[in-house]
Amino acid sequence: MFNTDVKKFQLLPQHLHEGENNRIAVHLQENVRVLCWVMTSPKNLKTKAYHVQATWTQHCTHVLFMSSEETDFPTVGLNVTEGRNQLYRKTTAAFQYIYEHHFDNADWFLKADDDTYLVLENLRLLLSKHNPSKPIYFGRRFFPFVKQGYMSGGAGYVLSKEALRRFIEGFKSGNCTHFSDLEDVALGTCMETMKVEAGDSRDSDHRQTFHAFPPDYYVVRKLKSPRSWYLSYDYYFNEEGPQCCSDLAVSFHYISPQKMYELEYYTYHLRPYGYKFRFDPDFSAKNNVSLRENVTSESGGP
Repeated sequence: MFNTDVKKFQLLPQHLHEGENNRIAVHLQENVRVLCWVMTSPKNLKTKAYHVQATWTQHCTHVLFMSSEETDFPTVGLNVTEGRNQLYRKTTAAFQYIYEHHFDNADWFLKADDDTYLVLENLRLLLSKHNPSKPIYFGRRFFPFVKQGYMSGGAGYVLSKEALRRFIEGFKSGNCTHFSDLEDVALGTCMETMKVEAGDSRDSDHRQTFHAFPPDYYVVRKLKSPRSWYLSYDYYFNEEGPQCCSDLAVSFHYISPQKMYELEYYTYHLRPYGYKFRFDPDFSAKNNVSLRENVTSESGGP
């Protein structure tokens, strides 16, 4: 029998390698609390949700699987109708449940589909640079339909504590309604109405971290073809090819169960021999600045 309570984060032994320094990852895990909720359905529990539970959600501070029915999987039953045209009602019901039962368990609240893969360590790095008491949310920012942009539903998005509070207040006050079946557009409209900022989740080289499709959609440059429609939705111009995606990518969507395990392996196990593992890019950047200053000083430059 599965326990229907939230599952607390445990650092999995198989993800540790001899001599590897995970000090900063552990520090972020302890100080950047992320509640992950996964949108699933009764028919997807064995085919999708089980594999999400076995892979990336093990790295969340807390995790909840949201469905129309309560089961021993475990899932939280939201008492909503299943179906694509019910996704926004399901989303608002899930956030309402979290606000009422788990608001104090985390500082950031991540929504993901049951075919989305996320790297929580990279997400925590992004979030560590922001205050959860500020009304802000992050994801793959698209530009049609909402003035400040909105976050792709498939790529996953994460609300700060204050953003979640304002989202719930929007429905209590009547400022936000179920005016559309399009989950991400409707949520983005409510965020803008409630003055929640659409944050920039790109890395320091302006490469995307959240992705609405699998890696090959972006990494493989499509020669002699018009620009892909999904790239034309991007709020920021995005390259195709190897420079498309951040080295600190957070999410990919439309990931099959098999690909979940592949990405888990690539993320936590694969290492190129002869390279020092770049576990702290900010530290590396500071080191490079110091090195340049030292070289300039020793060479007698200004």
